[in-house]
Amino acid sequence: MDETSFLAGYDPRDYPAIAVTVDVVALTIRGGRLCVLLVERGEQPFAGHRALPGGFVREETLGEAALRELAEETGLTPGTGELDRVHLEQLQTYGDPHRDPRMRVVSVAYLAFAPSLPEPTAGSDAARAYWVPVEEAKDLAFDHDGILADGLERARAKLEYTPLATAFTGAEFTIGDLRQVYTAVWGEELHAGNFHRKVLSVPGFVESTGETTARGGERGGPRARLYRAGDARLLHPALLRPTREDRVR
Repeated sequence: MDETSFLAGYDPRDYPAIAVTVDVVALTIRGGRLCVLLVERGEQPFAGHRALPGGFVREETLGEAALRELAEETGLTPGTGELDRVHLEQLQTYGDPHRDPRMRVVSVAYLAFAPSLPEPTAGSDAARAYWVPVEEAKDLAFDHDGILADGLERARAKLEYTPLATAFTGAEFTIGDLRQVYTAVWGEELHAGNFHRKVLSVPGFVESTGETTARGGERGGPRARLYRAGDARLLHPALLRPTREDRVR
């Protein structure tokens, strides 16, 4: 049988029905705290419960679906360049047969980072949307507690060996700004001097703009130097979390 004949007789109803969704772990830093975007579900199942933003995939790619869901909840407009500053990467696929009470639903989760995102606006299937400090994001709908945990670990690990921290900053930043990102994402205090030395010892991590801040720190002192993201794709040597550094030793 050739392919044309095979497809003419092929009936997808011979196989169990399955749906595909995307869920987005969107992270940003607000007031020095790492926050995740959550929605309050306006429809069953889990009506009234908090959840990660997401939805069923339409006639689009998985990445397009993730950006659409993110845009719906943040008010950013696709195609205008507003989403260009958002770092988006695929996290993991979740396919437990019982993860959704409606039917067999496989979800492809995405991780999104941005230096700053606006106050969220609930999409069509959500009653509310808001930024929540990650330590307060618990008891989520479906299997979203596990997805969020996986997303946080991915983010924390990637800050060790990639320059992803610069996705949380503006185009220009100080080493102190970068340290605040690491502190918020890792949830660990970092020694300012040691951090400054480590960052500048990694080839290609950051590069100087040749400029300084307009004024000194809160307690006076010299103006801080401004940097931009360098061309490194991996950090070598890696910047390990203090708790992991202790274990390595």
